[in-house]
Amino acid sequence: MGKLGMTKLVLGFLLSVGLLYAQAPETGGNQAPNDDESPLKKIILDDFEESEDWRVKSTTPLGETRTLKLVQRGLIKDVFDEKTVPDNGGDKIEKNHVLGVKTFFNTKGFDRVELFPPHEYIIKGKVRQISVWVLGRKYQHTLFAKFRDYRGYTHNVKLGRLDFFGWRKMTANLPGFIPQSTRFALLDKNLHFVSLFVTSDVHEVAGDFYFYVDDLQVRTDRSEAKYPGSEIKDNW
Repeated sequence: MGKLGMTKLVLGFLLSVGLLYAQAPETGGNQAPNDDESPLKKIILDDFEESEDWRVKSTTPLGETRTLKLVQRGLIKDVFDEKTVPDNGGDKIEKNHVLGVKTFFNTKGFDRVELFPPHEYIIKGKVRQISVWVLGRKYQHTLFAKFRDYRGYTHNVKLGRLDFFGWRKMTANLPGFIPQSTRFALLDKNLHFVSLFVTSDVHEVAGDFYFYVDDLQVRTDRSEAKYPGSEIKDNW
């Protein structure tokens, strides 16, 4: 084969490779993931914009224990992407409320305060994760979330210590031993969210204790929710 034939062969090969590359779908890292295709679904249990019906209970009768719905101004846009202050400076501020809790810890390492929604939230799908934004005051007290399974047993999931200043998103994965479905059939064995509670730390001094919460949400696994025949329930 002469030089001219070899040149034509190389050019034809390069041209075919270029056409294949041009027709290939883009799969680069700049593409945003499609949330609809993700097996995990975000469910907002409460954004605390209408949290007047939340109630609180403390183990000690001393001091004052109560809740207060507050407006968080200023840095919300920097902390929560979903919470924005209007640029026109108007009185209406969208999704800017938080729920404050005031209580009194008397016995170190024993007392606790528990925050209840108006009713237990029934969560569809298998709960894999829970998160809540918390305003900490550098106390070593520990925050938990309480769930109730379909058998009536409660499970406490540790979110972590409140030993920080400012707002922080506290997240915890739910352990796999919490029953959320039967072994052989997908019945409606949903978890219930019961409450958030804080336990006092043995190394902290007794006295008034404040904390604030916002944007309570869970992520659920919906990969097992739909399959051929899932509309037929084994409950007859």
